[in-house]
Amino acid sequence: MSTYPDAPGHRHVDTSMAAADALAPKLGRLQRMTETAIREAGWIGLTADELAATLGMDRWSIQPRTSELRRKGLILDSGRRRPNATGKMAIVWVAT
Repeated sequence: MSTYPDAPGHRHVDTSMAAADALAPKLGRLQRMTETAIREAGWIGLTADELAATLGMDRWSIQPRTSELRRKGLILDSGRRRPNATGKMAIVWVAT
């Protein structure tokens, strides 16, 4: 059995566990798409909102992939911040 970050995380609540189970078959593909987009952005990097827009996907489906990829050592926090859709400052992710 795979564990986080190779399997979706959940909060040990039935609805969260069901969502993680539903996502599990797609996780590898979503992580690869996320990593590729960040890698292709180069030193400019991407915030979670920019990443979701680039991939044409919902931010809520993509943002958790950044945590997983960071844990795997494939991306890192650039130290830079840009405003997200709410105007709050967001991490700019870059490939390692």
